Amino acid sequence: MNFDIPAPSPASPPATGNAAFIQKHAGPGRIGLVGGRDWMTKLIRKAQAPLTRDGHRSLWSHAFVFSERRLDGHWWVIESDLDLRYRQIRLGVQENRVDRYFDDEAFPNLAILDFGLGDAQVLQVQRAGLDLLSGLVTYSITELMGTMLAMHSRRLRRRENLLAKEGALYCSAMVQHCYAAAGIEFLPGVQGKNIAPHDLDESPIPHQTHRLIRDLGISTLREVGHESSEWIRSLTVD
Repeated sequence: MNFDIPAPSPASPPATGNAAFIQKHAGPGRIGLVGGRDWMTKLIRKAQAPLTRDGHRSLWSHAFVFSERRLDGHWWVIESDLDLRYRQIRLGVQENRVDRYFDDEAFPNLAILDFGLGDAQVLQVQRAGLDLLSGLVTYSITELMGTMLAMHSRRLRRRENLLAKEGALYCSAMVQHCYAAAGIEFLPGVQGKNIAPHDLDESPIPHQTHRLIRDLGISTLREVGHESSEWIRSLTVD
């Protein structure tokens, strides 16, 4: 008796770059950070220069929370974002597949932060995010501007966001809101709506950080200046 055995389907190519990094380090309740290369994300990264140790633009332009791996096999994230890729513009808290960040060229910098949440804390973070999602919380550009103003003053960072709006959150403020439900403040003393993506990475709260960095955030002008200084120094030494 002969049996027709179907040929095995070709194996999918192994994930590389951002995709492989995310698949390795993603987890429910963990925080994702990305640094992009388009003009808007570069502006956000540059605006956080007062928070960096060297005065260069930050590595990060956006933050989100990993929700869970769904029945479709994909990791889903909760984020507050300006999604301009589609004809129907989405502004505010939304759920998306994390594969939107698989593009290595568009998102050269990627980090996943693990604050060691217990199971109960993960549920609190997830529920807080879903509550924001169901409440149709919008993305607040004005709040983001208020945060940028506060970056230049420790006093302002401790106060309520000067341009705060009800029912609105930008990306890292949304992450802080979700984690506050689990009893975590990333920068004690700094108001939640003054938290920037860079603050999440620099939080003094114990956490494990996984990074994939391809763009250090040094401006082209500074790179040229640095190279010129090195060249002049070499001539002087000779």
